[in-house]
Amino acid sequence: MSGINLNLDFSGTGRNECQEKATGNAKHKQFNRKRHYLERKGLLNKKQNTNNSQKGKYTKNNLHWKRKDHSQASAVFPKFTTQQPELSANSPNSMQAHHGNSATIKEFTVPSKSTSRAGFSSVMHNPMKYVALDCEMVGTGLKGHCSELARCSIVSYDGDVIYDKFIKPVNPVTDLRTPWSGVRWQDLHNATPFKQAQREIVKILTGKVVVGHAVHNDFKVLHHFHPVHLVRDTSRSPILNRKAGLPENKSASLKTLTKILLNTDIQMGRKGHSSVEDAKATMELFKAVAVEWETTLALNTAS
Repeated sequence: MSGINLNLDFSGTGRNECQEKATGNAKHKQFNRKRHYLERKGLLNKKQNTNNSQKGKYTKNNLHWKRKDHSQASAVFPKFTTQQPELSANSPNSMQAHHGNSATIKEFTVPSKSTSRAGFSSVMHNPMKYVALDCEMVGTGLKGHCSELARCSIVSYDGDVIYDKFIKPVNPVTDLRTPWSGVRWQDLHNATPFKQAQREIVKILTGKVVVGHAVHNDFKVLHHFHPVHLVRDTSRSPILNRKAGLPENKSASLKTLTKILLNTDIQMGRKGHSSVEDAKATMELFKAVAVEWETTLALNTAS
């Protein structure tokens, strides 16, 4: 047994791992010493604080920038305003203060899309935004077949006359149409030139809700296009026809509707029509069904 020799080698993989571990520990200790040294000098904390502050500032600025862009992107203005803004419970007072005359302020309600089932939301309708328009035409050209403007009347929501002038047509008049227009030769002698009258009338109508009977004919002789959502045509209102007991899809005359619904006679006698009388009658017809009319429009717009 004494002749047996054992050759054991302890310099293999285990030794190398121990050496690498010791080296790693030394590097880690050296790193910690440097870090503690920098912390004591205040260099490491200063650097970290600077980075953090800059990072926070950058984030804050980014958030501010994004919010600003978002607000600008949402500020989209439609081509035409409903001019019927929803107001708070105190809005009638603020509206009266704005116009300075509480006696002329009237209001009615229309349902919004979100509250149509639950009830009605208060919406102030400014009567100053409603006007009634009526025009009288004469004939020009061969046998008076062309219609041109000879008189225009505009009344307010309360029936006050805002505008009423005889207007000289551009072309020579060949048919006065007096039994219908009520216009005579003397009315045109010192009449307002068409171009001037057109500017004056359009200035009044701009931004207003225009009430009229077959009002598309009035716009045609005025050479004026009015936004459709700002037009209330009493000749094409199923609500008025239904209230008068007439077929909803038929166009009733202003004289007939006024007689049935307002118990008033207009366009009587041989002197012809009066555009002031017709405009006032048209406005009264609209006011008789204004709540239902505006409510129906609001619901159709919301749906």
